[in-house]
Amino acid sequence: MQAIVDFILELDRLKGVTRKTRPLGLDRQENSAEHSWQIAMLAASLQPYAAQPVDIHRVIGMLLVHDIGEIETGDTIVYAEEGWEERKAAELAAVTRIFGLLPEAQGARFLALWQEFEDGETAEARFAHAADRAMPVLLNLANNGQSWRENGISHERVVKRIGPPIREGCPALWVYLEAQLEHARQQGWFGA
Repeated sequence: MQAIVDFILELDRLKGVTRKTRPLGLDRQENSAEHSWQIAMLAASLQPYAAQPVDIHRVIGMLLVHDIGEIETGDTIVYAEEGWEERKAAELAAVTRIFGLLPEAQGARFLALWQEFEDGETAEARFAHAADRAMPVLLNLANNGQSWRENGISHERVVKRIGPPIREGCPALWVYLEAQLEHARQQGWFGA
């Protein structure tokens, strides 16, 4: 029991990892714990639109563990273009340590979910990636492009980075977002 309590209290640190997007109606950045919860709910809501049938319990599990490494590495905006290999190696070291707090079988199960998400090869991982990429876009659309404008992110950069994984994991969501992104471009909600 103490190992599980230690693990859960370690996860509380994810609430202190700030991201670039603001929650609706709030004058602060969201944190990675809020992001993980929200994309798990997004995936559960979008399940009928997945490109292929998915085990939603595995998808939700992936989404709940996918950013745990940020406890040690911090968050990097999805539109960053360099340093991903180093960052992913640091995240692997972090999740290995954090999941290692649990009894071995439980830790191994969470690490396998994390790795499945990272590999992006299963239908569940592709659907999870679609939800992960979509949520910051949905918040930006609702916030008149707040994070895009503040960080100088262009329409082209957004479409290039998020389009392929969303189209692959949840094509109907991409059809919806593509039209919304074009409207946002016309409104001037992107950075230069």
